[in-house]
Amino acid sequence: MSFDHEAHWSARYRDVGDEYLFGTAPNKFLASQAEHFGNGMCVLSVADGEGRNAVWLAEQGCQVTAAEISPVAQEKAAKLARARHVAVEFIRADILSWNWPEEAYDAVVGIFIQFATPAERPRQLAGMKQAVKPGGLLLLQGYTPKQLEYRTGGPSAVENLYTEAMLRELFADWEIVLLREHEDMIGEGVAHVGRSALIDLVVRKPTGK
Repeated sequence: MSFDHEAHWSARYRDVGDEYLFGTAPNKFLASQAEHFGNGMCVLSVADGEGRNAVWLAEQGCQVTAAEISPVAQEKAAKLARARHVAVEFIRADILSWNWPEEAYDAVVGIFIQFATPAERPRQLAGMKQAVKPGGLLLLQGYTPKQLEYRTGGPSAVENLYTEAMLRELFADWEIVLLREHEDMIGEGVAHVGRSALIDLVVRKPTGK
């Protein structure tokens, strides 16, 4: 029997009631890349959850689409967007089986989306790459295997985690703008709290491909 991602995530988002599982502030890495976002850019936030990152992107002037599998999360995201007076297009989608748009976005953002198994990861990343316009950006933040020592968030399966070598290979045909492994103290709601082993990636899609 396959894992039910929608039921799993909806239960997690429901369990915290009116609170936000990962908080309402944007991911620190994403916010640090503000220079890459601006008025009129079309941006896709993948597995966006309760809207913290999509709403922040909209506040930068971007036209934002937020894809998310959980209707519970999307209800909270829509509430957050209304409270912050921004517009976000919400799409309910399982990004492991979604029919990804083609060359539709100036940037695609994936923050802590490491629920994909090694077998599922190629399709997930291929879809994200497909959705970026030539010359556009793809941004990822995730955990490295050392995160299993900290257990302050993220998956418990080491094979779901990223290494610099893995991402360098997966994006060998793209321009690597930023790729770094580092540790930081993070506080994102109740789910990501404490010292964390992180990896950041910003890559640019070649033109003419």
